[in-house]
Amino acid sequence: MNTGMPQPSFPEPPEPRAESGFMPVALIGLLAGVAFLGNMYFIYHGLDIGGKGGSFPPQVYFPHRSYSDVVRANPAAGGVDLDLGKRVYNMACAPCHQPSGMGTPGMFPPLAASEWVTTEGHERIIRIVLNGLSGPIEVAGAQYNNVMVPWRDTLKDEDVAAVLSYVRSEWGNKAPPVPVEAVAKVREATKDKGAPWTADELKQVPEKAE
Repeated sequence: MNTGMPQPSFPEPPEPRAESGFMPVALIGLLAGVAFLGNMYFIYHGLDIGGKGGSFPPQVYFPHRSYSDVVRANPAAGGVDLDLGKRVYNMACAPCHQPSGMGTPGMFPPLAASEWVTTEGHERIIRIVLNGLSGPIEVAGAQYNNVMVPWRDTLKDEDVAAVLSYVRSEWGNKAPPVPVEAVAKVREATKDKGAPWTADELKQVPEKAE
């Protein structure tokens, strides 16, 4: 109904538009807290996101209590501790054969890509570690003539098996591990051997036990 009175006019609201804004600090903190707690949950329940948990995931590797236990129980590793092998290598072998396994030219032969190291069998290389090696030897097409000291009285069977398995699997080498039992057998069979081996003597030894 038109009363003759002027009708009020209302301005139209502005058109909506997208604008950037700041996320509330409390919300950022909440999200960060949820992410942290979630990560901690997975770490302690067997999953280490990002590899930064640092703790041994017990549910993944149960009943083993350390990574060394897993290595020793792994048939592919021959029941030897490769971490122990690396420690023995750094102590006993690296001063001559170098941490890289490349040896010292003209003095000490390389262990990387060495035909003496990577044979399928391990009868010869066990003898070399136990009694040492003296005289000329050809390795990877190069001649060497020096003396390797014996480790029979210094390293236990477990040490020898571990360091040889480490050497046979490091620097691109791909050879089967050396069981502790094989070292013990060779040690007993060569107990009367006093002098270091020569390359010619070792070539008379079958690569694999018969």
